[in-house]
This record gives sequence, structure tokens and C-alpha cells, in this order.
Amino acid sequence: MTQDDVLAEFKDAGALLEGHFILSSGLHSPVFLQKMFIFMDPVRTERLCKALAAKITERFGKIDMVVSPAVGGIVPGYETARALGAKAVFVERENGQFQLRRGFQIPAGARVVMVEDIVTTGLSSRECLAAIAEHPGEVVGAACLIDRSGGKADLGKPLVALATLDIPAFPADQLPPELAKLPVVKPGSRALSS
Repeated sequence: MTQDDVLAEFKDAGALLEGHFILSSGLHSPVFLQKMFIFMDPVRTERLCKALAAKITERFGKIDMVVSPAVGGIVPGYETARALGAKAVFVERENGQFQLRRGFQIPAGARVVMVEDIVTTGLSSRECLAAIAEHPGEVVGAACLIDRSGGKADLGKPLVALATLDIPAFPADQLPPELAKLPVVKPGSRALSS
């Protein structure tokens, strides 16, 4: 699946939005990728996650377990794990920090990849990777459907992305005038509490 194919999937699903958005990172952007419009279509989700699984296998080899951050990473993590023939678990915030809960465990010797939906600054991915590192198993890398940082986000682990885009994002005090004129929408899930 090419980068153009991935973008076509987002456009066809109505998941490529333009306007003035506050991202989960707190940055402002003229583009928002509403991945939940992708995930409401199981066939589309399966197609994208199979392609991501193929890239993961090509880069990292056999994977035993996929760990994803809640909320946005759960669906692509599960679907990618299914395509990899691996187990899928997720971390959730407890007292502000990601942790494995619900009795989830990462066994010693497991080859683990962290799967995320969209990477912007890499903050939630780094937090997820830090939570995984507290358990046995070998974290071989990370993967996402779209890296909107243009490859600039540093996760501390190699990152495989189905598509890499350089979508601008700005701190609130550095908005371009054309963006500042538009009404603001905050569609992300980071503020959700568990």
C-alpha cells in the first residue's frame, strides 16, 4: 500500500479534515486526521492494518505482542496484532501515567511492537513505550498508521509508518494569521479520564 493509497483511504472515509484543530498534543493544526472515521469501517481498518503489519514484519521480523495506548491505539493495535498472528494488549492512564491494567502482562522473551494510530509529537508513543519498558519482553520498535511529524518525532525506538506526512502544527502563541481567524475545534481523546 503506497502513501497515496493510505491518504485515499482517509479521504474516502471523510477522515481528512481541514479547519483549525487543537491536537491531543496541544498544538494547533489546519489538518486533523479523524481516524475514528476509518475505524468505524472494519474492512477499511483491516486493509490498512494488514499493510502496516506487513511493514512491521519486513522491518522487525516476528512479533509476539502488540501494545497500544488507549484510546486511539486500541483498534489499530488489535487489528495489526490479528494480521501479525500476535497478542494485543493496551495501556491506560492511571494517575496520569500509562500502565498495563486488567491483568495484562508481557511475558519474558516476547518480541513487542508498540502500535499507535497517529504520531504528531510522539508524546503518547514515548509514554506508552516507557510503560512497556517496565515489563519483561523486548520492545523491538514502534509503528503507526500515519506519522504526521514528517519523520521528526523521536520515540527512542525505530518507527514504521504506513504514511509519513509533514503536516504543520503550531503552539497556541505562534498561530499563522489565517489559522487564528478560524473557529477552533478540539476533537482528540487525550483529556478523557479512566
